[in-house]
Amino acid sequence: MRSVKMLMAAGAASLVASAAMAADMPIAPPPAYAPPPVEDFGGWYLRGDIGFSNQQVKRREYYSYPTLQSLDQSTSFDSAGIYGVGVGYQFNPWLRGDITGQYRGKANMKGLDLTSYYDTGTLQRGSEYYNGSKSEWVVMANAYVDLGTWWCITPFVGAGVGMSYNTISNFTDIGANGTYLYGTVPSAAYASSASKWNLAWAAHAGLAYKVNPNLTVELAYSYMNLGDGLTGSLTTKDGRTANQAMTFKDITSHDVKFGVRWNLDAGPVYAAPPPLMRKG
Repeated sequence: MRSVKMLMAAGAASLVASAAMAADMPIAPPPAYAPPPVEDFGGWYLRGDIGFSNQQVKRREYYSYPTLQSLDQSTSFDSAGIYGVGVGYQFNPWLRGDITGQYRGKANMKGLDLTSYYDTGTLQRGSEYYNGSKSEWVVMANAYVDLGTWWCITPFVGAGVGMSYNTISNFTDIGANGTYLYGTVPSAAYASSASKWNLAWAAHAGLAYKVNPNLTVELAYSYMNLGDGLTGSLTTKDGRTANQAMTFKDITSHDVKFGVRWNLDAGPVYAAPPPLMRKG
């Protein structure tokens, strides 16, 4: 009986000694994981856009003949392609800006102008039919406000200001129904191509979707005011010219565009560390 008690005492002493030794041993730290980087909203990005235009002109102006009056003006443009590139910067979570260059392809133009004039004291009426094409190069500085993000979709609004280089080409003016210019010459004229720099401005709205930290796609609408355009001097079919150009005042456009933004400063994407398991 005494031997059993001695064995039990020896075992208890051994357990106490083992526990004391374990308490003195250093505890191994948990495995280290690279922390995710602090999110930084500042960053440079590149952008590209494609789309199409829907354009109008407010009015046309031409050399004022003493006996020629314009009764009505109607001019329309076909849709044309839009191609743009740019570079920008994200200043904070809601404000960004970019500088863009844009080529707006040739849009065919059709117009009708009802006219009246006096010939030997008698009122004569007729019509003028216009044809031509129009294109632009646009450089613009833009600022945008991002309005919050829901399910990775961010609505935004913005505005821009810059310069537009407007070109009118292949312009013809064909008269009908008895309309005459210079008294006896039927109204048939043409003009060489001409270009003009203008102040331009725009208002933007759209939706952006962040595909990943580097790539964002956009669907956007822009209202563009491109200023004025003009033709070269009109020359009639018999070679006469008044050294006057046809001017197209206040060219505007409703644009729809698809865009891509590529963030140049986005760092690598880190995987989330596994949860740390502890006992006790």
